[in-house]
Amino acid sequence: MRPRLRIFTGEDVGVAEEPQVSIRLDEIAPILCDAVRWDCSWLTDFADDEIRISEDLYEILTAYSHLRPSA
Repeated sequence: MRPRLRIFTGEDVGVAEEPQVSIRLDEIAPILCDAVRWDCSWLTDFADDEIRISEDLYEILTAYSHLRPSA
């Protein structure tokens, strides 16, 4: 049987999402702190990536950033 040809309209193409991994904050925080301390270049590779955090953590981080004296 011959394969059927389909007309591509661009509407039926789904966007593939990147795989996601869940990790606890107490697992990733020390890694990120160490990477910032040592100025690891790979951090800049992910600088524009978005991360998902809970709303209450976002509120705490926002409040903390406003209370901390700037360097």
